[in-house]
Amino acid sequence: MTEVFGRFVNVVDVESTCWADRPPPGEASEIIEIGVCVVDTGQWRRVERRRILVRPRRSRVSSFCTGLTGLTQVDVDGGQEFAAACALVAGELRGRFRTWASWGEYDRRQFERQCAPGGAGYPFGSRHINVKERFATAFGLRRAVGMSQALAHAGLPLEGRHHRGDDDAWNIAAIVIELARLGHPITG
Repeated sequence: MTEVFGRFVNVVDVESTCWADRPPPGEASEIIEIGVCVVDTGQWRRVERRRILVRPRRSRVSSFCTGLTGLTQVDVDGGQEFAAACALVAGELRGRFRTWASWGEYDRRQFERQCAPGGAGYPFGSRHINVKERFATAFGLRRAVGMSQALAHAGLPLEGRHHRGDDDAWNIAAIVIELARLGHPITG
């Protein structure tokens, strides 16, 4: 049975190498962690949580990045190659067949950059939902807010560590479920 844009949504959050200022010469921002929370839209509940560490090829984890994400170079050195991580998302998490959602456009754009021609295979289908925009519209906000602000605005707790892929995906999924509860389902 093929699941095409069906009952499950992959809520995705990535963490990437970053610096307080500009990247060092020869380095570029790369995904180092992919967090995924699968939401069952039939019952509007979180049913799976994944954390995939990714080994960067063109950059190193800066002390600024470690302070923000908690991830170290040693952590990501034990991760998978980006292509293997994309294959896992596409296969085990059915990435090409499920609607996927993220907070804003950063995650989608970062995957597109890294999966450019000659790179890893893009692990998602065409249906992407920008939860940040949907939240702003549902709550009548003049401008979009950050994820932690959105949680507070909706009266939801921040669970885990902010700027950690799996924790942020889990929290964004809570917002997705709250939007559905309020009559703004992201798949509708």
